[in-house]
Amino acid sequence: MSVADDGGSSGRLRRELGLPAPGDLRRCLSALASDGSLLARSLEYRFDKGPLEGHPLGNLLLAGLASAGGDFQAAITEVARLVGAVGTIYPATTEIVTLEASSDSGPLRGQVTIERAAGIRDLRFDPGEPKAPAEAVQAIADADQVVIGPGSLFTSVLATATVPQISEALQATSAQKVYVANVANDRAEARGFDLAAHLDAISDHGVPIDLVLANGASPGSEGERRSRTVAGYQVVTAQMAAADGWGHVPAKLGHALADVHAAARY
Repeated sequence: MSVADDGGSSGRLRRELGLPAPGDLRRCLSALASDGSLLARSLEYRFDKGPLEGHPLGNLLLAGLASAGGDFQAAITEVARLVGAVGTIYPATTEIVTLEASSDSGPLRGQVTIERAAGIRDLRFDPGEPKAPAEAVQAIADADQVVIGPGSLFTSVLATATVPQISEALQATSAQKVYVANVANDRAEARGFDLAAHLDAISDHGVPIDLVLANGASPGSEGERRSRTVAGYQVVTAQMAAADGWGHVPAKLGHALADVHAAARY
């Protein structure tokens, strides 16, 4: 997950405590946590007054543990244990990084600035070669399937996949690499992008993809899937959209990922 967020609660904690941004990691912990945990249900609780206004409890918990123990990854692991999270979460880097990019309006610096821009290209980091955790690199090497996305194209997907050692691991792994397309276009940084434009940007940044999984109305039964080619990539479509029209139904996405992995084995 990206740790380059410089806005909101994450940006404040970065500036005040000198820590990587915890927001995306908190959201992953919330998604993977046990439903029966009071702490898990409280990670997204956001204080609405006083000096803590705007901070989610999960961000403060990660920041406090990282500050007390001096180890950001250990803080993530401990919160995962406390909330009964399924799986292991690694940041793309534990260094404090700033996103930079070029655009039609000139150079951009900072995730919030990039989120609000248009015509973005050439995403990069400052410092330019942030290191990835060895555990994250090894997890990619050991995987049977690597899922890239969904998420904001530049500030989430590419901000993770283009960290140099993560990019190298993606190039080297024999795992099936699946890009999960967003159900709807981004509201900001990739507004107006169709699927082909997303795939062109991913290709331009050197991220390898074997297959694209996209939401799409399929003929016949709900479970039926079909394939087409977009921007040179095989795209498998399945009905996975949540009722809000923006996200995926996790169970349907999980079944679709399992199906494309099984199909690749034969």
